[in-house]
Amino acid sequence: MFPERFSNLPAYAWPRLRALLDVHEPGGPVVHMTIGEPKHAFPPWISRIIADHMTEFGQYPANEGTPELRAAIAAWLNRRYGVSVDADTQVMALNGTREGLYNAAMALCPERKAGGRPVVLMPNPFYQVYMIGALSVAAEPVFVPAVAETGHLPDFAALDSATLDRTALAYICSPANPQGAVADRAYWETLIGLAEKHDFQVLADECYSEIYRDTPPPGALEVAAQMGADPERVVVFHSLSKRSNLPGLRSGFVAGGPETIKRIKQLRAYAGAPLPMPLQRVAERVWADEDHVVQNRALYAEKYALADRIFGNVPGYMAPQAGFFLWLPVADGEAAALRLWRETGVRVLPGEYLARDTDRGNPGKTFIRVALVAPIEDTEHGLTRIRETLYPQDE
Repeated sequence: MFPERFSNLPAYAWPRLRALLDVHEPGGPVVHMTIGEPKHAFPPWISRIIADHMTEFGQYPANEGTPELRAAIAAWLNRRYGVSVDADTQVMALNGTREGLYNAAMALCPERKAGGRPVVLMPNPFYQVYMIGALSVAAEPVFVPAVAETGHLPDFAALDSATLDRTALAYICSPANPQGAVADRAYWETLIGLAEKHDFQVLADECYSEIYRDTPPPGALEVAAQMGADPERVVVFHSLSKRSNLPGLRSGFVAGGPETIKRIKQLRAYAGAPLPMPLQRVAERVWADEDHVVQNRALYAEKYALADRIFGNVPGYMAPQAGFFLWLPVADGEAAALRLWRETGVRVLPGEYLARDTDRGNPGKTFIRVALVAPIEDTEHGLTRIRETLYPQDE
């Protein structure tokens, strides 16, 4: 009586991690370096905005976002990427990007493509909602390795033409979670050109776009506009969770072509959960402010430098270009995570929990993901214990 398409799903990453670690006592003061939950301070004026709009909790929220919020998002896209989008027809507010990434598959994936079951492409490792979105629409998820040999981004162009012809959607995350790799303009041009040739849509998860070392990562919308691609070809997703240290606000947006956004809006009118009005008022202001984003990026720059100093001579260490994760090489991710917990109290995530087993194996099995979200002192303590435990200096 239950759908078979979900029957072989592994437990989600966090229950798996609790089952692995919590039956053991920590070997020291607990340092959480697993979930990507920013701990930097968010702008102090946010509480005042909520207080000023408390009465709006007494009304149903605007389903697609207030006009002011959509205008603020459109203005930000123009400042950040130099692209012009219509706030009424090309932008919709989201209750966090996970909602949008899932519902995009529901709203956009056809029942058939090229005479067969549609394909949804995604990197491997990947954000788990991509797979669930594909399975929910009875599409075939195709996991494309995002490994060192491919620059830690999926090489979609290496797929055979038959698969690409059946492709309806391609999820891509840049800056990448978990590896911190950035899709440059050439990568975007290749992917968008591939989508034009084989008639599929690119779903660009760009929620880490504002956390980077030196150069702002290029975005899918700006490259598509420069190429003169079909406006419906690229759909982008952004969030305030990472950019503004507001994971609990649950505020993001989706932007794309008018027909794409029309279809996503229609689905949301039936099944969505829009952001409460006082929180939309916060988002209006936050998208318009860059000062706190610059300050936030400076804090992550300190952590990049710290990680480079501690792990710089570790064989296989890859300094992240962007985002706030380290993707550290180990012999076995589960064994390394368990050892760290039992010997030090540092809590990290086995890389295989973020990837799918394929005929090529699990590309995350020999990695751990380490989140650089804690205060700098805790981050330094945690990274030092990881280095001492897993990569002794004298080996």
